[in-house]
Amino acid sequence: MKEDNCLHAALICLGMLSYSLAIATEKLNRSQLSLHGHHEKGKEGQVLHRSKRGWVWNQFFVIEEYTGPDPVLVGRLHSDIDSGDGNIKYILSGEGAGIIFVIDDKSGNIHATKTLDREERAQYTLTAQAVDRNTNRPLEPPSEFIVKVQDINDNPPEFLHENYHANVPERSNVGTSVIQVTASDADDPTYGNSAKLVYSILEGQPYFSVEAQTGIIRTALPNMDREAKEEYHVVIQAKDMGGHMGGLSGTTKVTITLTDVNDNPPKFPQSVYQMSISEAAVPGEEAGRVKAKDPDIGENGLVTYNIIDGDGIGKFEITTDYETQEGVVKLKEHVDFEKKRAYSLKVEAANIHIDPKFISNGPFKDTVTVKISVEDADEPPIFVPATYVLDVEENAGPGAAVGRVHAQDPDAKNSPIRYIIDRHTDLDRYFSINAEDGSITTTKSLDREEMAWHNISVVASEVHNRHQEAKVPVAIRVLDVNDNAPKFAASYEATVCEKQQANKLLLTIAAEDKDDAANGPRFIFGLPPEMMQKPNFTLRDNRDNTAGIYAKRSSFSRQTQDSYFLPIIISDGGKPPQSSTNTLTIRVCGCNGNGDVLSCNPEAYTLNAGLSTGALIAILACIVILLVIVVLFVTLKRQKKEPLIVFEEEDVRENIITYDDEGGGEEDTEAFDIATLQNPDGINGFIPRKDIKPEYQYMPRPGLRPAPNSVDVDDFINTRIQEADNDPTAPPYDSIQIYGYEGRGSVAGSLSSLESATTDSDLDYDYLQNWGPRFKKLADLYGSKDIFEDDS
Repeated sequence: MKEDNCLHAALICLGMLSYSLAIATEKLNRSQLSLHGHHEKGKEGQVLHRSKRGWVWNQFFVIEEYTGPDPVLVGRLHSDIDSGDGNIKYILSGEGAGIIFVIDDKSGNIHATKTLDREERAQYTLTAQAVDRNTNRPLEPPSEFIVKVQDINDNPPEFLHENYHANVPERSNVGTSVIQVTASDADDPTYGNSAKLVYSILEGQPYFSVEAQTGIIRTALPNMDREAKEEYHVVIQAKDMGGHMGGLSGTTKVTITLTDVNDNPPKFPQSVYQMSISEAAVPGEEAGRVKAKDPDIGENGLVTYNIIDGDGIGKFEITTDYETQEGVVKLKEHVDFEKKRAYSLKVEAANIHIDPKFISNGPFKDTVTVKISVEDADEPPIFVPATYVLDVEENAGPGAAVGRVHAQDPDAKNSPIRYIIDRHTDLDRYFSINAEDGSITTTKSLDREEMAWHNISVVASEVHNRHQEAKVPVAIRVLDVNDNAPKFAASYEATVCEKQQANKLLLTIAAEDKDDAANGPRFIFGLPPEMMQKPNFTLRDNRDNTAGIYAKRSSFSRQTQDSYFLPIIISDGGKPPQSSTNTLTIRVCGCNGNGDVLSCNPEAYTLNAGLSTGALIAILACIVILLVIVVLFVTLKRQKKEPLIVFEEEDVRENIITYDDEGGGEEDTEAFDIATLQNPDGINGFIPRKDIKPEYQYMPRPGLRPAPNSVDVDDFINTRIQEADNDPTAPPYDSIQIYGYEGRGSVAGSLSSLESATTDSDLDYDYLQNWGPRFKKLADLYGSKDIFEDDS
């Protein structure tokens, strides 16, 4: 084998040109490149030097979705150094080698053992190598090649959505874009027409059309009316292979809704509406409703209502109910059946939002006539006038005339009226009324100074229908008469110095009168005639409803007379005039040189050497404080608590007694007398208490008290427990009682050596050796006894 020999490779490609495997033919693509030397001629005879290569491969192709019974032959490997003796072994490695692609190591044939799907994987990269079969020595360097999966039309087009929804305004122009639908094909778009899609419309004609290349749906008819048909269902098909026969297809549904525009004006379904309302209706009450129909929806169908003409334009009004799209006719002012029995209105309904594109379809409004009849109602009586103000003089006796009220029935039948006074407004029953003619009179005397105005209410009702009633306020003014005499405006008291300047003003007084101003001022002041002879004081009328009091003398004595009472006559200006006598108290006081009052107390002369009033008060306060302290101290001392139980003698159980004798244990009954634990008072069965008083005396149950010299501790304890449980005078709280009882036995027994040292005992004390170092001394004392006896 020459050194410059090169490896030649042959490629055989099989292609399927038809879908029927029965008539399929194989195409053998052979690629073979031989390298016969180290040189190749280049351009214009130039010699190119290159390194030796093993082999160069073209691309292999295999058709996808092959379902034949035998593996598909992809290609064949062959080397010039292969003499056919089987010494060369062909090896294949890389993507899918040994699983999808297998090679005959002798012949070099490559087969595809599985069905390939280009949509899952479009190509595979493999590596081929020729080696010595016996030594596995590479005969040529490895080389890569690519196996491409050739596409077939095995995938139908698929739309992005199964259902589409779109809107387009009604009455849109032809060609208006509605929506674009898009489909995709998983086949190879670069190979053939397997992925070339064409759109068409299967359902929805002649209303809509679709662009074959883009999938844009457009309107195909003009003036489509939403009010005629609102929703359309369109089916769009996408087909591959450019739409030719044999191509695969997919469909989708498109729901197209026509949106509303304001292309319809409102219309009343009738030309005249008949309504009625009672004359007893109050303003704001509904008389009826009108409605103009507009087939548009949303804001395009909104309608507003207005009254544009009619003789009832001032009596009625109309509002729009936007929930029901109705015009509500309401009463604006009261109507009277007796005055006018029918009204007419002209109502207009108009769209709120108007589309300028469809203004030619207008006008977008309509009118209707509304006739309203007034119904007669049984109305309550009416007072004329609506309020009353009446006068009556005070002090007028019962039965005095005050005035008269009048009401009438506004209805045509003019029913008779009955009058009463609302007693909630006349609780004291000062007035009465004639039920037939409405005359008001007094029932008792009235006092203007007590109540100047009386506000009552009179109720008028129809005789034949008491439910029809009306009420009117009546204000009654009580006129004043001069029945009150004037008096001092305040409680006056004057002072005069013992050494007083003659004719000096002591006090200015004023007067008041409960009567009205016409029967009050001007007040006239004066002194009784008997006070004019040798007067001590004089009075001067200031003619302004005040008067001044003056001292006539220049000296007064408190010891002779410490106060004076001056009667003053006051008259008013009423007709007839009223007068009263008022007494002014004038006290005589001691004054300094400037005329300032020092003291008006006459005892100041007799108590100069004694104690003053302030000192006496201080002494009395000190005595009261001392008495309070003493009483508090005694009270606290008495409240001191004493023991709950009083013992006549000291109880032995309340003491701690120390003995040097441990005793012989609970079996030793001679070391201690248990009778000493018994309370002498407890023997009688009762312990006196000071905190409570028993309702009855507790008597101990017979047979429960032990003998005084009893040594049975169990009986003693049980007896005491039963006495405590059955004692109704026992303290209402828990108590701790201690008993000198150890128990019924002990594992260790008694450790006392007082008695055991003088008596012979057969006890074995060897176990003390196991009790630890604390009992070592006892173990030595008692454990050595046996040793001593053995030695003896």
